[in-house]
Amino acid sequence: MTDRRDMLKLAGGGLLAGGLSGVGASAAWTAPAPSSPVPAWAKGFDGQRKADLGDGRFLNPIMAGDHPDPSILKDGADYYMTFSTFDSYPGLVIWHSRDLVNWRPIGPALTKNIGSVWAPELCKHKGRYYLYIPTKGPNTSWVIWADKIEGPWSEPIDLGLPNHIDPGHAVGEDGSRWLFLSGGDRVRLSGDGLSRIGEPEHVYDPWRFPADWVVEGFAPEGPKITRRGDYYYMITAVGGTAGPPTGHMVIAARSKSIHGPWENCPANPLVRTRSAAEKWWSRGHATLVEGPAGDWWSVYHGFENGYWTLGRQALLDPIEWTDDGWFRMKGGDLSRPIAKPKGGTIAGPHGMALSDDFTTLALGAKWNFFKPAADERSRARVKDGALVLAARGKAPVDSSPLLLIAGDQAYRFECDIEIAPGGTAGLILFYDERLYCGLGFDGERFVTHQYGIERARPANPHGTRMRMRVTNDRHIVTYDTSGDGGKTWGRFDRGMEVSGYHHNVRGGFLMLRPGLYSAGQGEARFRNFTFRALD
Repeated sequence: MTDRRDMLKLAGGGLLAGGLSGVGASAAWTAPAPSSPVPAWAKGFDGQRKADLGDGRFLNPIMAGDHPDPSILKDGADYYMTFSTFDSYPGLVIWHSRDLVNWRPIGPALTKNIGSVWAPELCKHKGRYYLYIPTKGPNTSWVIWADKIEGPWSEPIDLGLPNHIDPGHAVGEDGSRWLFLSGGDRVRLSGDGLSRIGEPEHVYDPWRFPADWVVEGFAPEGPKITRRGDYYYMITAVGGTAGPPTGHMVIAARSKSIHGPWENCPANPLVRTRSAAEKWWSRGHATLVEGPAGDWWSVYHGFENGYWTLGRQALLDPIEWTDDGWFRMKGGDLSRPIAKPKGGTIAGPHGMALSDDFTTLALGAKWNFFKPAADERSRARVKDGALVLAARGKAPVDSSPLLLIAGDQAYRFECDIEIAPGGTAGLILFYDERLYCGLGFDGERFVTHQYGIERARPANPHGTRMRMRVTNDRHIVTYDTSGDGGKTWGRFDRGMEVSGYHHNVRGGFLMLRPGLYSAGQGEARFRNFTFRALD
């Protein structure tokens, strides 16, 4: 099969050529190298791609699919990481690794809907774990804490920060605790980290790119503080998170005191997509982390060329410290395999199976509700190998569907579905409540969803029970149904193309996620859910 990525690439970066001039080697535009075959990823659960190639190398992403704004914590030999989870709950899943490449989920830290979660900060101070959580709607920041990374985590405490996002925790040379914030600001924390002292103050003017670069906007955000040797290093994202592929970038500054002054790195920007022909677009929001053997790495996010629909994926880039006390990123455009961090061990197989026999209710690490009400958890239970999901609303728009994160360019998922009288249920590809597609059914008719609206209601020959299959093959979506449990299939006569179901069309910084919904009346039963990544 011809890889549709080649069809979707912008030719040679020419679209962007007028805005890629700059000062110095770090800012100059370079023509894309001659194309060469993209190496194949290794395969994990359900055939899902994984980074570890098994030969001492890895191929980005380390976390495929929507894992934006990574916050990473080194805790002895262990590494923990979490990501923005926006309107999905349970949220803020904690992931664990001992080699920075293979990651396993521990579980969600946040179960109460406090708003849309943007760019959290995971840290540890004096033996206690903290998560600082900015939200939209309400616009504020929260903190939760735990004495063990597995939890239990505390109830959220509102810090009352309505005008800032992206907190980065830091401890000063005098022991003071701080949150560095978007826009070059910071606010002091109490000693226990559970309240703020005073109001935010401006402490840093981020490096600005040349005025003719093609970016989304200045938007300084995601400050992350790392102390090494005599310096505090502040890593910041500028240029806008999405929009033009060349916008988002990584810059650095340093100071010998947490109180400044901050000196901008002369090699800024340290990471930037320079051509639309590159593999990874809009790269930014970086954190430095020491590897198992004492070498250094950076974790940040980026969009995959041609696959905005997969959201911002987590990338790992090697760091080299230079004689002048600065550092540089060595991974280039991250399209090729890289030697794994040395000294680590593999704590377990990477990722998790998305297939589900519903012997248990895997809420959090696997399934998430979208914009759940306070009582949403009570809708779902497992019984006799089935997910029993009480109906809510009339369609996916108001039913708070259950969703997965799938990180492959092509995949197929299918499930046995049984509905009660008056019920409607089905399988969907869901961006948000106004942009989704899928196929549902009631006792007499199918319900087709496209562009976030109902499109048609053809006759349903299967009645109240059928097996349904959805295939997303590089944005080409087809549906199949079966009345005999999957022994024979019939192609449903409505296919779709969904490459436009993403942030630059709809906003929201989300991804197109496979899932299921139950609407109308009664309960729907879902059995034998299988997921398979496709080559």
